[in-house]
Formats: sequence, C-alpha cells, structure tokens
Amino acid sequence: MLLCTGPSCCTPEAGQAAWEALKQQIKERGLAAGDNACFRTKVGCLRVCCQGPMLVVYPEGAWYRGMTAERIPEFVQQHLVEGQPVAEQVFACNPLTADRP
Repeated sequence: MLLCTGPSCCTPEAGQAAWEALKQQIKERGLAAGDNACFRTKVGCLRVCCQGPMLVVYPEGAWYRGMTAERIPEFVQQHLVEGQPVAEQVFACNPLTADRP
C-alpha cells in the first residue's frame, strides 16, 4: 500500500498523522510480518491532489480518498483483516492482473 502524505491533497500534518496511525494499526493487528504481512510506503504524491490523504492498495488496486488518522482503523480492519474494501471511501479500482503489469 502507498499512502500520500501531501502537501497538495492534504496538509503535511494530516498526512503524517495518517501514516503514524497506519503504522500503529498494522503493528497492533500483527500485520507487520509473517504470512499476513502488509507492506506500506509513504509517498509525497500520488497525483490525485484532492480529498487526501490518498491511499492505494495493490494488487487489488483500490484507491482511497480522505484517509485521515481517524479512518485508518476502519480501513485496516475491514480491508486488510477482513479482505473487504471500504466502499464509501474507494473512488477507483485498477487491479493488477496477469495481462496488465
């Protein structure tokens, strides 16, 4: 997963708060290592510069908007733990497939 921390789509403070929440939730739920590891990267821009922080999850290609620190726990539980994207926060879906690198 890639999390944009601004500054164009959100303030750097909001982006950093979301990043810290994401790291904490992944650690607390045991998703930092092992068979169920979820890898995360903090980026400066995903080129969708509105309603941030922005987050994209691959391989399913779910693009999220408004991923504030307050929304991260629901995202981690529903998408990463239960395997169901949070539909009301997803604005695009571009999955990676065998015919599309």
